[in-house]
Amino acid sequence: MRRSLAGLLGATALALTALTQPALAGESATAPDTRALADVIPVPVSAIADPKADFRLTPATAIEADRGARQVADYLAGLLRPSTGYRLPVVERTSAPSIALELGPTARVGDQGYQLTVTKKGVTLRANSGDGLFAGVQTLRQLLPAQVESRQVARGPWIVPGGKIVDYPRFAYRGAMLDVARHFFAVDEVKRYIDQIAQYKVNRLHLHLADDQGWRIEIKSWPRLATYGGSTEVGGGPGGYYTQEQYKDLVAYAASRHITVIPEIDMPGHTNAALASYAELNCDGVAPPLYTGIEVGFSSLCVDKDITYEFLDDVIGELAALTPGRYLHIGGDEAHATTPEDYQKFMGQVLPIVAKHGKLAQGWHEIAKADPPVSAVPQFWDTDGGDADTAAAAAAGNKILVSPANKAYLDMQYNENSPLGLHWAGYVEVADAYDWDPSTAVQGVGEASVAGVEAPLWSETLTDSDDIEFMAFPRLPGIAEIGWSPKSTHDWNDYRERLAQQAPRWEIQGIDFYRSPQVDWP
Repeated sequence: MRRSLAGLLGATALALTALTQPALAGESATAPDTRALADVIPVPVSAIADPKADFRLTPATAIEADRGARQVADYLAGLLRPSTGYRLPVVERTSAPSIALELGPTARVGDQGYQLTVTKKGVTLRANSGDGLFAGVQTLRQLLPAQVESRQVARGPWIVPGGKIVDYPRFAYRGAMLDVARHFFAVDEVKRYIDQIAQYKVNRLHLHLADDQGWRIEIKSWPRLATYGGSTEVGGGPGGYYTQEQYKDLVAYAASRHITVIPEIDMPGHTNAALASYAELNCDGVAPPLYTGIEVGFSSLCVDKDITYEFLDDVIGELAALTPGRYLHIGGDEAHATTPEDYQKFMGQVLPIVAKHGKLAQGWHEIAKADPPVSAVPQFWDTDGGDADTAAAAAAGNKILVSPANKAYLDMQYNENSPLGLHWAGYVEVADAYDWDPSTAVQGVGEASVAGVEAPLWSETLTDSDDIEFMAFPRLPGIAEIGWSPKSTHDWNDYRERLAQQAPRWEIQGIDFYRSPQVDWP
């Protein structure tokens, strides 16, 4: 259904789009060579092409890496071996033509960037950290033909365009959020999404683990949260939850893709699954029924009960012990059933619990009204670009994560005919998702106050990986580019051409993407 609809939309608009799109500014006879090296997403900071220095992978090519670079080198070999059919041994030293991964002092690129140099004799990727090497591998991957994504031996040649790239991110935090609470997604489905977002240098995965419709993480001290609270989902399906071992496996898998998991337990609202699981968490001591709808704002933990904070101390403590990352997300949004006074009291109790367990707090931007510590990160999600409390937090020194729903929410419908998604924040086409700047998205929050960007994907209408992909692609790569690439490179006409060239890769990977009529897909 989705593919046929997408094809119909594309067919009716591609000719018009091709006629109306202006040529790239500054195109010249030499532009194709330069663009070949920079023809990736996110676009690099600097790319200087040398068409006479193309490197060809052959059966004799090796991957050279010292001990510190071995993990990334093994990952690269795992990407390249199936399609090329080459051995590509990972070695510490070789005289053979090689792809060399080098950790060591590398100027200009910071702790997440890299330098990539391609000559006829080989490819050299240098960085100050494994994160930087991994980012460089994603660029190298896109410089190779799309067939490199095949899991079976494909036809080459495997040529990397010659030249040099110097690249580093605009913002340290480039995130994607997956809501596993409204609909549950199995471990393999989450791992699939991790692999997909890693291609675009996304380095945070925010997992929305609990909401009114389901509780998705095992808490050993409160077992009914998962076994009962996790037993359903939107529409009344079977739901599900991650055991602590499964969650640790997900965290480790994300780490192998240089992605940090940030778990979220939303509170004090969005808590019906918990309230249904344990009657004592309710002010009246009566557990409500499980909920399978999509309304928001009706539930609240009981702010005046001591058991509420004993409960949260246990939950946060267990989750903190399972999570190596520095941040836990405590939600805090749409707490319409909690009075402003109770909200302040609640956050005044919960924020110290997060600190007690050695973590820093992240939350939706409503937490800014509770005067959180300067280490806390409010996440702005609204559509009007204005919130006095968020601006005040930025002025006080808090970093702000920027996720405007009418730009960055991947669950918004593309248009009125989209078969999936909602549109309470508006329709968000591919150009809309690309056409914004984090440094001007929120009044009073300038460049220096922006922690980064995140693309949330809520799952009220999504039930499987196919649905996730249709809503995330092709919008996610644009938000990833907003977070990584310099502001000066932001250009829709250039981007839409690079985006179109991603399509063959997605097709080979089996990604079910939306063929927006705004892009001239091949």
